[in-house]
Amino acid sequence: MQIKAAIFRDKSGHASVETLDLEEPRDDEILVRMVAVGVCHTDIKVSLGDLSPRPIVLGHEGAGVVERVGGRVSKVAPGDHVVMTYDYCGRCPSCQVNARTYCDEVGPLSFGGFRPDGTTPLTQNGTPVAGRFFGQSSFATLALAYERNVVKVPKDVPLGLLGPLGCGLQTGAGAVINALKVGLGQSVAVFGTGSVGLSAIMAARVVGATRIIAIDVQPARLKAAGELGATDVINARNEDALEAIRSIVPRGVDFALDTTAITPVIQQAVNSLAPLGTAGFVASPQELVGIHIRHLMLGGRKLRGIVEGESIPDIFIPALIALYQQGRFPIDRLVTYYPFERINDAIHDSESGAAIKPVLTFA
Repeated sequence: MQIKAAIFRDKSGHASVETLDLEEPRDDEILVRMVAVGVCHTDIKVSLGDLSPRPIVLGHEGAGVVERVGGRVSKVAPGDHVVMTYDYCGRCPSCQVNARTYCDEVGPLSFGGFRPDGTTPLTQNGTPVAGRFFGQSSFATLALAYERNVVKVPKDVPLGLLGPLGCGLQTGAGAVINALKVGLGQSVAVFGTGSVGLSAIMAARVVGATRIIAIDVQPARLKAAGELGATDVINARNEDALEAIRSIVPRGVDFALDTTAITPVIQQAVNSLAPLGTAGFVASPQELVGIHIRHLMLGGRKLRGIVEGESIPDIFIPALIALYQQGRFPIDRLVTYYPFERINDAIHDSESGAAIKPVLTFA
């Protein structure tokens, strides 16, 4: 079948919307008609680098309606509303203990662009186009996924809001709730208030953290952080973030979460910790980061890498939707909509900070 898809042909970060051919779903695949798809920083990072092959269709925060399913699929049926999320193998030791965000095959399944057998469902005039990014490649009018990376969602919630739950929002919220396990009365500093950082702040409010500190350099995002649950905001362009945190919580924070992947900010996050505190990281810089081991050792402090918020999507995404319906996780405050054809504008606005979470919509 013919579809429209956004193809990235080089490392310029620029996409062109073109016509491609998409295979019918195999026995284990699900065909989803896209309603909306979030633009994630990971899409942008991949569009500029060497993590994935070219040409490729990116997109991994898809939300849509099931059109057809393969013969071995029983989890969803045509007409169901679904959110598409990360893929995993289901067989490795990590998957066996439900730590599927740390799947042994996360690299090739997320970034390889092809099925495990080396094929792709996308072609253009007979030429293969990588089309299995995160098991979905959802910058397209139609996309294929698997039972393991679709989540059935209620039909009474706007699908246009839900795509970002598949990656960015479950990453921030899950980092706080699932990985760091921030608890009642504790303190947390969130470095970077994009969609991941703001979802972490909203989650910290949900679990009862009583000191939630947001650090950024953009006044508009800090304003949003204050409205969404931060008890304190720090503009790191105007003051030393570490000194400001210590003036609020002299002993340091129980938890720090870095969403920036900026080396000096990572170091500040580690240095902001109270004794026995934990710092979590959801993005990685290209360069090595120097950390003072003495600071960690004498305070019993810990560092944690966190992928996809350590979420089990079939459980966590419906829970976040329920919180949204109760008014306690206002994801609608984060979203700016763009027609699919304006994907490059959405990417630009995400990079500039003009949009917190761009979402592409399909006619």
